[in-house]
Amino acid sequence: MIYRTLGRTNLRVSAVSLGCEGFAGKSPEAVRADFDYAIARGINFLDLYSSDPQLRSAIGQALAGRREGFVIQGHLCTTWEEGQYLRTRDIAKCEAGFEDLLVRLGTSYVDIGMIHYVDSAADLHEVLDGEVMRLAQRLRREGRIRHLGLSSHNPQVALEAVRTGLFDVLMFSINPCYDLQPAGEEVEALWAEESYAAPLHNIDPDRERLYEYCDREGVGIDVMKVYGGGDLLSEANSPFGRALTPLQCLEYALTRPAVAAVMVGCRTTQEMQAAIDWCDAPAAQRDYAAAISGMERFTWRGHCMYCGHCAPCSVGIDIASVNKFCNLCPSDDDIPETVREHYRVLPHHASECIACGRCESNCPFGVEIIEAMRRAARRFGY
Repeated sequence: MIYRTLGRTNLRVSAVSLGCEGFAGKSPEAVRADFDYAIARGINFLDLYSSDPQLRSAIGQALAGRREGFVIQGHLCTTWEEGQYLRTRDIAKCEAGFEDLLVRLGTSYVDIGMIHYVDSAADLHEVLDGEVMRLAQRLRREGRIRHLGLSSHNPQVALEAVRTGLFDVLMFSINPCYDLQPAGEEVEALWAEESYAAPLHNIDPDRERLYEYCDREGVGIDVMKVYGGGDLLSEANSPFGRALTPLQCLEYALTRPAVAAVMVGCRTTQEMQAAIDWCDAPAAQRDYAAAISGMERFTWRGHCMYCGHCAPCSVGIDIASVNKFCNLCPSDDDIPETVREHYRVLPHHASECIACGRCESNCPFGVEIIEAMRRAARRFGY
């Protein structure tokens, strides 16, 4: 397993982690068997938004005696009514739902308390200015929430939220088709056919700004909907008209700035293993560039995707990392100290570029890499 630090929380989490959807409807014995399989392979991170009492209890039983080895991301603002999950901002229901979560999991705290599903500006302001945030902060003071997070599908709302400095973790939907979509308050638009009817070009700038801001400020991102609800794994359902593999989807998400982990909703151990295989898979199997380059309606022309196809550099520059660190700087005069340090320790720097052009001929997205190296050398000074 590969482990990463989740932003400024300093929590070390497995890059491949567990969403809760795959455990729904299973017996406690089946859930425990799934957790045995996951834990034996190094998974140590769980997102649990579901308010289903049977599922919560089954997971609690599965983690009995080994809770301290697991990082739990539990959600505020979910409730169970008439046999189904509901999002709520009713503070009494929020508090009762969270207390139920702790009791059923058999724990006194969650590592990350995630304010659930905030996609509109109005909802964000209601959360920030109202009882939900006061509840979350009280629970954190009491130690029942160690770190505060927020989940969203809207990059504008998510960016406004993390800019408050209140949140250590963001749960966000990331995959190559969603990243093409402009910000919006209707989550259904992310998978609606009409959203992909017209040509789309490059990552939406709001999404890119969000990832880069989180990276600069130490807000860890964990990813939901990495497979687009399964659509990206099916040629018939994928907006691209091409099927991606689980390895390609994971590689795409895990190479975005600030991303520490992907929450995979696995229904079977075979699906779990297909995600875990990312850790040891060769670069050729992880490579998503081959799957998303050369399309007519969807292009990333001229945009560095951090895919690494530019390698090997004639003088050994890690071009993808140089481009990433350069992009993390708001301007030439505003270079975060952490970014400057990460750039400094690279074995080779942009100023060493000999402009041979080998990288540009390798790049599937037509990035002007020589000019990018010159820009980085000017920005960092070497």
